[in-house]
Amino acid sequence: MKRYAVIDLGTNTFHLLIVQQNKTGQLTEVHRERIYVHLAEKGIAKIGADPFQRGINALQKFHKTLASYPVEIIKAFGTAALRTASNTPEFIAKINATTGIKINIIPGQEEARLIYLGVKQVVKFNKEHDLIMDIGGGSVEFIIANKDDVQWAESFPIGVAVLYNQFHKSDPISKAEIETLVSYLTTTLSTLRKALRDYPIKRLIGASGTFDVLEDNLAEIRNHPYMVAFPAEKFFPLHQQIVGMTLDERLQRDKLPKSRADLIVVALLLINSILKLTDAQEIVVSSYAMKEGMLHELTKIS
Repeated sequence: MKRYAVIDLGTNTFHLLIVQQNKTGQLTEVHRERIYVHLAEKGIAKIGADPFQRGINALQKFHKTLASYPVEIIKAFGTAALRTASNTPEFIAKINATTGIKINIIPGQEEARLIYLGVKQVVKFNKEHDLIMDIGGGSVEFIIANKDDVQWAESFPIGVAVLYNQFHKSDPISKAEIETLVSYLTTTLSTLRKALRDYPIKRLIGASGTFDVLEDNLAEIRNHPYMVAFPAEKFFPLHQQIVGMTLDERLQRDKLPKSRADLIVVALLLINSILKLTDAQEIVVSSYAMKEGMLHELTKIS
């Protein structure tokens, strides 16, 4: 038996995943954990003092967890916030000094590739093109792919923490703020619009984060432990309802985690904008994303 661990240091959430591989190569999940750190709470240009310490605390907790398991290989990957923040070198050095964990910062294109590898393990792709969307706090990765390969991929610095800090000022969000946000997305996502013209899609595959909320609220039947699908049209009433709520109302809503209550509005506005760019008839939610893609590649190489 061989054990592997991957640590995904996202802008909003840090994830730890430990798996065990038997002699035939089959993987079994041993431990899964996530901690909300909200690195971009004070903006993405620099990690603020409080989120900086939360990040350190999270990695120290992961380090204690890892000490309970004989893990042969550990890989830690940083994404959007750590790609951008001016004090990332200090953050990485502090983690290495206190835990011995070495963090690799990966570019957006590599993040997109790993997301595809993760999603592909639980979602069956066909010859038709699908759009994978992974919403993070600092960036959003879009991947157009089919059963053969990735046809197009790009990472955009429009994560929900970024959009929230830039556009969501009123409570509830105002009509003017929504219009400004949508206009910004229209301009920023021009290359995605062109790609969707070249590769029309009928299915939106959501990985991680906000899509978990859609799953909890919209999925009626689960036939697979790591994915679920429902008609895209079910999204729009939920979108209208939540976007019109105040923060207090969202905090009281069932099936909406309190940790996501602040950022969910801009996330739903983002998904709504993407659906309007496509002819997607179905939304698929994948529990597998980048960290599972990391593990897939790691276990194949080692």
